[in-house]
Amino acid sequence: MTVSTFRSRAQMLEPYAILGQPAEPDLEAIASIAAHICGAPTAVVNLLDDTHQHQVAAFGFARSVCDREDAMCAISINLPEPVYVPDARLDPRWAENPFVTGVIGDVRFYSSTQLVNARGEVLGTLCVFDEQVREITREQRTQLELLAHQVVDVLELRRQSFELQAAIGQLERAREELVRSNEHLAAFAGQVSHDLKNPLASVVGYLHNLSEVGAVVAEPEAAWCTQRALAASQRMSDMIGHLLDYASVGGSLTFEPVNLEQLLSDLTDDLSDAIASVGGSITVEDKLPTVRADRVQLRAVLQNLISNALKFRRLSRAPHVAISAALRDGTWLIRVADNGIGIPHDRREQAFALLSRVHDESAREIAGNGIGLATCKRIVTAHGGEIGLADTPGGGTTVWFTLPSEVPALP
Repeated sequence: MTVSTFRSRAQMLEPYAILGQPAEPDLEAIASIAAHICGAPTAVVNLLDDTHQHQVAAFGFARSVCDREDAMCAISINLPEPVYVPDARLDPRWAENPFVTGVIGDVRFYSSTQLVNARGEVLGTLCVFDEQVREITREQRTQLELLAHQVVDVLELRRQSFELQAAIGQLERAREELVRSNEHLAAFAGQVSHDLKNPLASVVGYLHNLSEVGAVVAEPEAAWCTQRALAASQRMSDMIGHLLDYASVGGSLTFEPVNLEQLLSDLTDDLSDAIASVGGSITVEDKLPTVRADRVQLRAVLQNLISNALKFRRLSRAPHVAISAALRDGTWLIRVADNGIGIPHDRREQAFALLSRVHDESAREIAGNGIGLATCKRIVTAHGGEIGLADTPGGGTTVWFTLPSEVPALP
């Protein structure tokens, strides 16, 4: 047993948050059992800080607080083993104590079992006393020692509960701060993108007018430069549009049951011209489920992934996209597999970073801005899911993401 130092007792007891609080019913029950084991009328759970003894649970009398210098258990907590005294008047350690002499009480029988936590700290005692002289057996002493362990278990459970509540509160505050930060960032990105659209639209308009001026049309080099500037401006306009989209997704979600098959059917209808223009095809390999999601944002994920598959296709074969779903450990795993040019393994780690382009040199001339996969990740993460990349057998990229399987009940 490690005896606690006087100076550290207040700090030692603080995590239990029990001093000055209403009695714990479990501790009062233990005090009652302790008294009945000994056949005594009174028992108490004492915790001692630097200056006082606190009766945090009692049986047979009302709880109170006394000066540590008057407490019989102020001596017991520094002893190496439990104390069993038939008549305290005959024990020189307590014969002059005010709880024995009649100043505060008339204790005769006194039993004090130390409360030792897992760190070896003596928090206090489980104390049984009587105004009558009394003997107890070895079996009764063993039972009191077991009860003392139960007292410590109750106290530790209380400490852990308060620590868990504090940790949850800290996490909640951090989450709220992160939400505010994300909202501010999204608002900033949206505002900047919006502020850029209008002047850029003017630039595009002037360049378009310039490209139709006779002198420019008649001069091949001037016409080429104008067309390059116009194309670059259009790409910038597209990127700003995507930034606006990125700023608006992944934040506030409206969860509802979303039938993926119906969502995909509507999406392929809307993309039919783009699919047909490159000779592409889309197949569903498994029956797609109904998931709990934000319909608009989930559509944005699938549209981004299908558009990428059509964009980053191999020139040697028609693009094909295969979509499948499987239930794994209570989570839906959705796969969107293409047969395109693929993403090199050494570039996959940054694939979902904003403004990152990760395809190899063969894709240099393919229009792209590195926002699509970042948008997908933001949406999937907001749904509580994960997203990643894998190889498609035969060549290409498979983008997989997860969604919770439970579907909310309809009102």
